[in-house]
Amino acid sequence: MPETLASEKNPLLKAVRHAVAAGSLTKDGFAVAEGFHLLEEAIRARCAIAAVIAAEPALSTVKKRVPASVRIVPVSERTFSGLASTQTPQPVIALVRPPQWTFEDVLRDRALALVLDGIQDPGNAGAMLRSAEAFGATGVIFLKCSVNPYNPKCVRASAGSIFRLPALAGIEGDALEARFQGVRMYAALPRAERSIAEADFRQGCAIAIGSEARGVGETVRRIASGVRIPTQGVESLNAAVAAGIFLYEASRQRLA
Repeated sequence: MPETLASEKNPLLKAVRHAVAAGSLTKDGFAVAEGFHLLEEAIRARCAIAAVIAAEPALSTVKKRVPASVRIVPVSERTFSGLASTQTPQPVIALVRPPQWTFEDVLRDRALALVLDGIQDPGNAGAMLRSAEAFGATGVIFLKCSVNPYNPKCVRASAGSIFRLPALAGIEGDALEARFQGVRMYAALPRAERSIAEADFRQGCAIAIGSEARGVGETVRRIASGVRIPTQGVESLNAAVAAGIFLYEASRQRLA
């Protein structure tokens, strides 16, 4: 039986708390994945798992769900509640090493890349990752002004897609033009002349979604073709909803 960690100053527990507070990976490069579903998705994606922290009442369940080689760290329920980013967390947190991706991974084959420009809400960003995987995107690019894709809330909202779908973080907008040779970029713009039905997503392309407050930035506007989603009564949609509609249309055209 592994010894229960009781000290709040334990380095492992401090690393988790810091990553949750900072909305990032731990200093050692591990994502904080909360809940049994994300634990199972990380195992299914064959990601390296440094440790699984389990509240004591869930210890026997956790042992049944993880490989014998994975380190299990029991903590009290009180200690665990101080680690999680949710008010009613499931009693398990995994420290998962995410895959390392490159532009070549994101822009492979007949690329369908999603570009997040100024998306700050981790829930929206995670939902976009999930939609991107569901509709066959080749990857997601988080520009520097966007949330960290390994923010624990983003990881949770992605429902495990972050462990499988190529994702690049902290990318400068100016890097896109040089990298996107032969890949056309479309940007979601509420007042664009061309509607989504008139855009051609069948060839290699990227779809840029900006924040609901400011839209895409100047760099993306300069290199992308504006496309709008026709709406009635409202000018714009939630960013994650807009991304889902664009990705669905791209998938529909490619499967037609």
